[in-house]
Amino acid sequence: MKVLSMLFLLSFVVFPKTALDSDAIQPKTAQKVNHMLWTNLLQKHVSNDGHVNYRGFKKDWPALKNYITILGKQTPQSNWSKPETLAYWINAYNALTIDLILRHDPVNSIKDIRNPWKQELWTLDDKTYDLDFIEHQILRKMQEPRIHFAIVCASYSCPKLRNSAYKPDHLNDQLDQAAKDFINDPKRNDLSENSIEISKIFQWFRSDFEQHGSLIDFLNRFADIEVSKNARIRFKNYNWDLND
Repeated sequence: MKVLSMLFLLSFVVFPKTALDSDAIQPKTAQKVNHMLWTNLLQKHVSNDGHVNYRGFKKDWPALKNYITILGKQTPQSNWSKPETLAYWINAYNALTIDLILRHDPVNSIKDIRNPWKQELWTLDDKTYDLDFIEHQILRKMQEPRIHFAIVCASYSCPKLRNSAYKPDHLNDQLDQAAKDFINDPKRNDLSENSIEISKIFQWFRSDFEQHGSLIDFLNRFADIEVSKNARIRFKNYNWDLND
């Protein structure tokens, strides 16, 4: 009788979960990045025209490194939306590019750095990344050609660096604006109805822009003038001088 009573009492005892319990082995949902620190740095050191004050960034290098550390701890997960993932990698690419320039300061061009896009300098969630991998193996594979107006390679002929972070909730509008700003910038592209001289970005990544029509069809989505489908196309020389 005493044995039965003891078994009855034990049936009500709550034991802590073990590693074998289903709830205990569920992965934690990764916290999504708050990009405000990056916005603060951009507003402080990047003009509305996209000119970058690298000397100023160098004074705030610890804050930039802190942002990169945050990125490393909060990488995109399978439950993130496409805008959340795109915003993460666009901001990461731009922040890492600034960090690359600061690591090799002083330079007059990103091309002064040996293999700048192949340097595996950053660890995000225990995986090492370079800029080339982020651009070609992550961002381009997300089938969003407007990323080419958002990621910036620290050069004059690049699109201007936006002086606030890309945000998932506003990403579509931000990418549209980046495309309009770049395509209609007479320093980067010269557009007329029957003849255009445009950035080599459109030559290098032409297949990205022709997913749903011709290159001119893509340009006409954002251009202030209507370019003829039979317009003559030429490509500008690319100026790799630092965008300072």
